[in-house]
Amino acid sequence: MGTVLKFENVNKYYSNNVHALHSISLEIGEGELVSVIGPSGSGKSTLLRTINRLIDVSDGAILLDGEDITNIGGKKLRAVRRKVGMIFQNYNLVYRLSVLQNVLHGYLGYLDGIKGILGIYPEEQKLRAIKLLEEMGLGAFCYNRASDLSGGQKQRVGIARAIMQQPKILLADEPIASLDPSSAKNIMDILAGLVKTKNITCIVNLHQLDVAKKYSTRIIGLSKGTIVFDVRRMN
Repeated sequence: MGTVLKFENVNKYYSNNVHALHSISLEIGEGELVSVIGPSGSGKSTLLRTINRLIDVSDGAILLDGEDITNIGGKKLRAVRRKVGMIFQNYNLVYRLSVLQNVLHGYLGYLDGIKGILGIYPEEQKLRAIKLLEEMGLGAFCYNRASDLSGGQKQRVGIARAIMQQPKILLADEPIASLDPSSAKNIMDILAGLVKTKNITCIVNLHQLDVAKKYSTRIIGLSKGTIVFDVRRMN
């Protein structure tokens, strides 16, 4: 199992004197489903957002596929962000657009110039997006507005959008926090299935230890920005 992601002594300080990440060093391999657990304010979201550079670290280094991504910008950063799919607690969909259009947004990072501005997608990508929605049980909803969907359905659209990027890593920030137990199980089943079938690495922030134990190959505990345990599991 090759290393996909590496943190080397990473720190993050915010301007209000909060030390959000303390000397984080860890390696995450291909095809792992890693749950990061900890209370609110433990640094879980900060950790995730440093991986796709939504948040810049204060010092230390982050390597993705062996490339130091800590200080890159421009086209290099855009290429890195294509490798990192993000799934949000609150879905981050464009509700006035159709379900299909929302999924196609995952391919935006591959479009250049006027096609990207106008959202003109290759036909094969439209067919791929429809197939992904069918796999998510949402084939009948392609042309519905995203606002028409239930919470669990919206999260499945968010997952399909992330998969459109053809990522090496999926980041899921509290993806089941807003869902009922049945929808939450469905989302975790989908994420675990993607890890197995596509060999994607998935890092998921959770509050629920029982869910982490059920689905993860590894559980990392954070408290006040420090790794307090890191346990590999045999599923």
